[in-house]
Amino acid sequence: MNRETIHSVVTRALASQPITDLHTHIYSPRFGASPQPAGLLLWGIDELVTYHYLIAEVYRVVPASVLPYEKFWAMSKAAQADHIWKHLFLERTPVSEACRGILTTIGKLGLDPGEKSLEKHRKWFATQDPDKHVDRVMEIANVDSITMTNAVFDDRERELWLSNSQLGGDPRFKAVLRIDPMLRNWPEAVRRLASWGFGVREDFSGKTVREAQRFLGEWLDRMRAIYVAVSLSPEFHFPDPGGAPSDRVLREILLPLLAERGLPFAMMIGSRLRVNPALADAGDMSGKADILAVANLCHEFPRNRFLVTMLARENQHELCVAARKFGNLLVFGCWWFLNNPSLIEEITRMRIELLGTSFVPQHSDARILEQLLYKWEHTRSILAKVLAEKYADLAATGWPLQPSDIQRDVRLYLRDTFHCFVRSK
Repeated sequence: MNRETIHSVVTRALASQPITDLHTHIYSPRFGASPQPAGLLLWGIDELVTYHYLIAEVYRVVPASVLPYEKFWAMSKAAQADHIWKHLFLERTPVSEACRGILTTIGKLGLDPGEKSLEKHRKWFATQDPDKHVDRVMEIANVDSITMTNAVFDDRERELWLSNSQLGGDPRFKAVLRIDPMLRNWPEAVRRLASWGFGVREDFSGKTVREAQRFLGEWLDRMRAIYVAVSLSPEFHFPDPGGAPSDRVLREILLPLLAERGLPFAMMIGSRLRVNPALADAGDMSGKADILAVANLCHEFPRNRFLVTMLARENQHELCVAARKFGNLLVFGCWWFLNNPSLIEEITRMRIELLGTSFVPQHSDARILEQLLYKWEHTRSILAKVLAEKYADLAATGWPLQPSDIQRDVRLYLRDTFHCFVRSK
């Protein structure tokens, strides 16, 4: 095949292959849908435009000295969206990736990206049924499964699980047990567990290990979770030189339980929370993390499987090299601040060169339902460019490349590598 044919085959394979999105913050409609006050499924034009990426961006051009943070948060969702739309889309050219993503999303839904007001879009979304809208978005994005993030220490979500035994029964969605406080704030986790009737102590004495494992086991069963996940700061180390409680949580509680159950542990490392607290979710930033911590975990716990993504660009090469040394480490996605075309392209090229097909190029990390549309549309375009180049280089060696080879590899990248890793025992 020549370069033109290769690019055509790659593009068709990417367009036709259903995607399993292995990490999102999207919920099934069974959790309630915005604009319900307690609805966890976020969707619609106002949620899209007020996403925290755009909140941070608008404060670059309308600073807090002009619009104080507390005044912005007191505004209605629609007023916030109108403010962002005015300053980032109408008074400036919407060239950032977050802005372009909104326009791609609007177009994929068959609406007019050039519409100057949000009112027509609001009226259209108001006519949609959330459950049917999920189906439509998944069909357009060609996503066959959405992996949720289910934070058991979030009171609102926890109560929903406890009050509805059918909450996790939507076949379109898979649950993931998110347990950040157990590794980031053990004293607070102990306080919460004790208040829920589990016999745990901060010093790990008594029945702490058994009771903490009972807590995790109950929630894994209740959610039918396919893996356990945490987001960790750049300062995470293993072993921790200061003897942090996270060492014992991992060694004595979490990893033995996951090995017994054959479930992976996902670590998203490098988020430094609330450097600007007034911006809420928009106030987080990234930091360079310790990859030796990942290597140490993979080495010390060979029966466990680790899904890892890291937030700092500076970590990506060393993480790839670590993955070459440990078969129980699966690198995935370009997370958060890395979810920009130039960085996705650079990182994906490097991963192909070092890891072949044994990684997952992307996850959407979407918090708003319709973000699936632009994130996967943009990702497919980048993957087509990178893969076509790599296959052309391979064909130039004389290797007999076939369309079926490309289709198989695309299936691995977008679906099967993750499924095989999760199901491994």
